[in-house]
Amino acid sequence: MQMETYLHRDIERVIKEAFQYFPVISVTGPRQSGKSTLLKHLFPDFHMYSMKDLNVRGFAMNDPIAFLNQNGDDGLFIDEIQKAPQLLEYIQGIVDNNPQRKFLLTGSSNFEMLHGLTESLPGRAGVFELYPMTISEGCRNQQSLDNILFDGFYPAICTGKNIAKFFYPSYVKTYIERDVRDLLKVKDQYQFMKFMKLCAARVGSIFRASEIANEVGVDSKTITQWLSVLQASYIVTLLPPYYENVSKRLVKSPKFYFNDTGLACYLLDIESPQQLARDKMRGAIFENMIVMEIIKYRRNQGRDGGVYFYRDSNQNEVDILLKEEGEITAIEVKSSQTYNSKFEDTLKKVDGWVKEPVKRKVVVYAGEFENSLGAIEVINYKSMSF
Repeated sequence: MQMETYLHRDIERVIKEAFQYFPVISVTGPRQSGKSTLLKHLFPDFHMYSMKDLNVRGFAMNDPIAFLNQNGDDGLFIDEIQKAPQLLEYIQGIVDNNPQRKFLLTGSSNFEMLHGLTESLPGRAGVFELYPMTISEGCRNQQSLDNILFDGFYPAICTGKNIAKFFYPSYVKTYIERDVRDLLKVKDQYQFMKFMKLCAARVGSIFRASEIANEVGVDSKTITQWLSVLQASYIVTLLPPYYENVSKRLVKSPKFYFNDTGLACYLLDIESPQQLARDKMRGAIFENMIVMEIIKYRRNQGRDGGVYFYRDSNQNEVDILLKEEGEITAIEVKSSQTYNSKFEDTLKKVDGWVKEPVKRKVVVYAGEFENSLGAIEVINYKSMSF
């Protein structure tokens, strides 16, 4: 029997460190991002129970104390905890009375999961977010850029268990149409999918609910509600603008990205890497990948926030500002394989636009020429290290 492939995740180190200090470790993230696989690899001796199993969930809900104590003081791993949120209160009582008890929790809904954790386990849980894989984790350095963008970064694809043309249609039907639409109580499936496709067509753009509302045929409040659930379900990310320099008129609306480029390509009706190579959205999809790589970098360190874009009323713009320890790394993203010195123009001016000191200026692009010695670094996307 062939052993299952496990690809190591960058977040492993910070979870193992937090395990020394918290009785409860919680990992949230999109479905199929590898949460259960990660925790089973890190803590193989824990007894695992999934709340997706109706029999297990029935036992847990009918007699939570017996369920949580059935393995004595051994570690307990509860998958999809958001399906039985009342367990969190009982876990609080157990770890308060017996600090040596250890629990692992996973969930796919940020709303339900975080609400339960903040209500029942304040200060007792180390909370982490696991996104689809990074370029370095995915072990696909030999693939072309268009293949990488088209395939996306879900572990099932990175490990070769599935391929994009089968994975993403199933993902949309199984999770997005069922879970997200059910949560929102959307009656018109066509209307909701039109909303999803319009969102994909706005990757890398300023998000304006009113524009999408007009095209979908619903009000802006509905679009905002749908969007918030997509965020909480780890389908999309809104990149906030940098606006700490109050002397300038800065854009206050966020930019819109999907958490995975493969899903964005599917919703754009892009059916092959070859089609993507000539599609007008290719540059935006490449930018989407780089933005999410940097967000994943932060999450894999156990850190929130810190990633922004810059745009002011004079149309000055920087694709990404990464803020760490009070200093800024300014990043311009270009999908071209040919380097052009004009790529650096914006970065030469950024010092006068932001409040904090700019410690690094970087052009990330798809070409092979690299230079890390000048005032502005030029790097291939596979060489990113932030």
